[in-house]
Amino acid sequence: MKNFAKIAAALLAGAVALSAMADRPLVVAHRGYWDAPGASQNSLRSLVKADSVGAYASEFDVWRSTDGVLFVNHDMKFKGVTVCEASSTVAGSVVLDNGESMPTLEQLLRQAQQLPGLRLVFELKEHPDKDAEALAVEEGVRMIEEMGLAGRTDYITFSKEALIGFARVAPEGSLVQYLGGDLTPAQVKAVGGNAIDYSIGTLRRRPEWISQARELGMKVNVWTVDRPEDMQWCIDMGVDYITTNQPVVLRRLMEEAEKTGK
Repeated sequence: MKNFAKIAAALLAGAVALSAMADRPLVVAHRGYWDAPGASQNSLRSLVKADSVGAYASEFDVWRSTDGVLFVNHDMKFKGVTVCEASSTVAGSVVLDNGESMPTLEQLLRQAQQLPGLRLVFELKEHPDKDAEALAVEEGVRMIEEMGLAGRTDYITFSKEALIGFARVAPEGSLVQYLGGDLTPAQVKAVGGNAIDYSIGTLRRRPEWISQARELGMKVNVWTVDRPEDMQWCIDMGVDYITTNQPVVLRRLMEEAEKTGK
């Protein structure tokens, strides 16, 4: 009986530990894992590095050129080129800090096809030209489907129009997340979103939105969380995902928490 009790206790402890691990937030590398040798923000290399350090997903930013090519870059204007006001020839000639050319969405997705364990978080940037933005929603989702990545891609945006567009055309099972922080979870859900992706500052001011989202069956992501104290706050609050420029630091913090049972 004593041996049985010890085995039962060990099994229970193991189950509790596994449950705690399962409840940990998933790590999303912000603009890829770019703070690494040979990488830069939104580069193909940053996607590879995000996968190499065990990130759950890699986030990237999308613009549409004047001739309808989707490019991956964070800033609207980068190295003197306004991406959404440039031709694909001009945008494609921009060189990133690591020596790569600014990638097209197609190039990034082809790289992602070689990294089957990495989920993708597609952020459509808010375009001044709303017609171009609407086309980018349709074209981006279509390309992801055609390249066989629909089952591992989620969508985020600051644009309310793009949020509604993604809610309409994104494949079933995709997360459609709003970034703006000016809508309640209920308001996001009312226009078709199924998750919020709000800044750490917003959710520290409005922590009740986390529980409200959960009550509505919505997921919660937090950006951009780089300070260990903010990472711990997100873990303690039970969010689903943490978007960070420091995926290695976040993973290490969670591994230490798992060891100590905290």
